[in-house]
Amino acid sequence: MDKHYQPQTVEPKINQFWEKGGYFTPKIDPQKKPFVITIPLPNVTGSLHAGHAMFVIEDIMARFHRLKGEPTLWIPGFDHASIAVEYLVTKQLKKRGKNKNEVGREMFLREATKFANDSRNYIREQLKTLGFSLDWTREAYTLDPIRSKAVVEAFNRLYHQGLIYQGKQIVNWCPHCQTVLSDLENIHREEKGYLYYIKYGPITIATTRPETMFADVAIAIHPSNKKYQHLVGKTVPLPLTKRKIPVIIDEAVEPEFGTGALKITPAHDEVDFEIGQRHHLKALSVIDKNGQLNKLAGKYEKMKIKEAREKIVNDLKKAGLIEKIENINHSLGHCERCGTTTESIISQQWFVKTKSLAKKAIKAVKEDQIKIIPKHFEKIYFHWLSHIHDWCISRQLWWGHQIPVWYRQSKTKNRQNKEIFVGEKPKGSGWVQDQDVLDTWFSSSLWTMSTLGWPENTADFKHFYPTTVRETGYDILFFWVAREIMMCLELSGQIPFKTVYLHGLVRDEKGRKFSKTKSIGFDPLPITKQYGTDALRMALVYGNGAGNDIVLSIEKTKSMRNFANKIWNAARFIVMNRETLNPKSEIRNKFEIQSLKIQNKDDQQILKSLEKNTKSVTTHIENYRFGQAAEEIYQFFWHEFCDQYIEKVKNRRDEAQPTLIKVLKTSLILLHPFMPFISEEIWTNQLKEKTPLVITKWPKQRG
Repeated sequence: MDKHYQPQTVEPKINQFWEKGGYFTPKIDPQKKPFVITIPLPNVTGSLHAGHAMFVIEDIMARFHRLKGEPTLWIPGFDHASIAVEYLVTKQLKKRGKNKNEVGREMFLREATKFANDSRNYIREQLKTLGFSLDWTREAYTLDPIRSKAVVEAFNRLYHQGLIYQGKQIVNWCPHCQTVLSDLENIHREEKGYLYYIKYGPITIATTRPETMFADVAIAIHPSNKKYQHLVGKTVPLPLTKRKIPVIIDEAVEPEFGTGALKITPAHDEVDFEIGQRHHLKALSVIDKNGQLNKLAGKYEKMKIKEAREKIVNDLKKAGLIEKIENINHSLGHCERCGTTTESIISQQWFVKTKSLAKKAIKAVKEDQIKIIPKHFEKIYFHWLSHIHDWCISRQLWWGHQIPVWYRQSKTKNRQNKEIFVGEKPKGSGWVQDQDVLDTWFSSSLWTMSTLGWPENTADFKHFYPTTVRETGYDILFFWVAREIMMCLELSGQIPFKTVYLHGLVRDEKGRKFSKTKSIGFDPLPITKQYGTDALRMALVYGNGAGNDIVLSIEKTKSMRNFANKIWNAARFIVMNRETLNPKSEIRNKFEIQSLKIQNKDDQQILKSLEKNTKSVTTHIENYRFGQAAEEIYQFFWHEFCDQYIEKVKNRRDEAQPTLIKVLKTSLILLHPFMPFISEEIWTNQLKEKTPLVITKWPKQRG
């Protein structure tokens, strides 16, 4: 063996060995129950950061179950990431002095396709480099023909079941990207602002947004508000206008906020929208899709929000209608991609009715058809689904699945009618497809089914569905996992997976979440080149529990590189010792522990400790305690085996050789799910085992 472990040399060689052997492509065996995971599909937005290396948890599961003899399928794939890719390609065009409207939809989509394909190729190599045992023969992509067919089928079915409709609702809108945003893409953060106390005749209201008052349609107070109770049913003047608006009662008003009176602007606030619907109030819009005030604002028309706010406040002061102004910290939504402050506006969009879908998803977890780990996330899951709103699925973008709805004008009996067709392009002329695309989460909500060939009843779908585990970060429990459960239950009649395992978020040493958009974190490939992939994998898992955030530092990765070196040195000592044994020695030729009677107390003790460690590591992995499993094998191998046992037997290495071999081989199997490269290299190329470690058998336990 080489004196030093060289991961840069070993890892590419081992990757080629695994790929050539086809060890990650399981055969369909009706006699065996498979273990199945679909990868949390990475966005094709350039590259992965080290936070995505948390897929290592899935690889631990896949390698463990493969070693247990179960047909194991881990499906790779990618998400086309509508708004993210559109934003990045638009930025590229801007650098060349162009915009997407100038190049046109067809050219823009060609640019986006090239960008996405380049990203897929790079990310695929990242995933392979990280040693992930994915079945690349089944690679999927949310825009490929199979997944596109699934999207059209799902939309068609839900539409004809009355679960998809087009209507006007309040949505998150980005004035810069000019599209609706999902809740996940609308990032809220605390900002300094002002709370303006404005006199509406006899009532004073407190608001952070005086510029929206031109769209006010009522003042609401809580039923317990005695101060303004006498004004309920009456009208009060709307400042800077000639209008008057009614005073109403609603329990959604927070009595403690401001003056306890709330101005109701249904077109620009979600709570106000719901209050407006309950009281049948008209929804007036004063802010347009460009983030400017419209005609309803009178002389403030066409002003941007901040400019208008300043002038409106000055005019209110002049009119004596400002009672006071307070400093305030409040939460504002921002577009995740461009950082623009988002607006709540009413817009005609496509929606999925979610109430009935949510009930089924709640029932599946309550009846233990699906288990969520850690369990405390069940309460969050139930709360979100119990208060769910209809899901806006249309986006004003070009990149993505164009909504499968077609329109044409037809004339019957001297009347113009608008025909609508849902599905693939209809026959006949004059049909025009809806210009919007679907929310990326719509196609990814079908991922568990579509990766196995749904809506076709393929051999893969029949054998591998439902899958075993959905493993992902806790931050997308609602946005993806809950939607997967809702959609798959509705469309297949079956749960998509039996267990949901939620890992924590990877953060830097300042506590910031790794994010490509914010340039926080690092590409894992340079780290693996410097310290080895096994070191990074172990650093991500060691000592971490389900749902707990992970601080990843270079120092921790370095310490795990040292552990890899410790493994290599121990194996080198044992292999070199074997080579120096007398060729005629019984010990040289019989390495199985059963072939010799172990009488030395130190040998007996380390074997007893090995048995205990095997049971512990196995139990921890089976119960999703991966960090504890990694810690157990680390502590045993470094301290009990290397620091204590090997040091003790250096003077009787011939006699101890069978025990050394037994402990090393068993430890390599236990280490393999966590550190696959070094364990495979020692097993296959140094110990010269005939069966590759990747498909050997997990050690049996006594008792």
